[in-house]
Amino acid sequence: MSILALQHVSKTYQSGSRKLTVLDQVTFSIQAGETIAIVGPSGSGKTTLLGLCAGLDSSSTGSVVLNGEALERLNEDQRAAVRSRDVGFIFQNFQLLPTLTALENVMVPLELKKRTNAKEKAMELLDKVGLKDRATHYPTQLSGGEQQRVSIARAFANAPKILFADEPTGNLDTETGTMIENLIFDLNKEQGTTLVLVTHDLELAAKTQRIIHIKGGKIQEETHA
Repeated sequence: MSILALQHVSKTYQSGSRKLTVLDQVTFSIQAGETIAIVGPSGSGKTTLLGLCAGLDSSSTGSVVLNGEALERLNEDQRAAVRSRDVGFIFQNFQLLPTLTALENVMVPLELKKRTNAKEKAMELLDKVGLKDRATHYPTQLSGGEQQRVSIARAFANAPKILFADEPTGNLDTETGTMIENLIFDLNKEQGTTLVLVTHDLELAAKTQRIIHIKGGKIQEETHA
């Protein structure tokens, strides 16, 4: 069953009198449990595409169906509810809340869902990413790799159906980046999550089952690992 299906999705922006087409008639689908990479140069439209897939933005034309919900038919509050229920995010710049500890950052999505055992579950996830002993540290007290590990724990906190990772190793050195990649793939396999990775790193992309190449807002080709 497809967890995500795009049909003829386009995204245009009006810039003065000019119309800018960022995505042009994009069509593809992703099966539940699949790992895929969206690859393309800077400015190719891949981050815009991720935003549309995850319901962070709406397309100009076409249809995006995420876990059975046609996102273009939903208002912002309804889209937010779908994201909260089904989607996990890992960003290049971590996006941790600076005034919360590592543990509290992981607890946020659990508390939003009113989970009674939020603290216990968050600690379990921090343990899985090897940061149990850093639970009371604030983001500024953590290295880049440690911050990204906290954000991975937070992304998996809700047991999402689909995980979107936007250049997850982009701000990290090679060694740390490799560790983060392995962590994402291991947790993803353990939880049976669908993984959509946006990257310009072809080595990282090659670790997924399928690669979608995008350039100039159009899909150029699909390759299977």
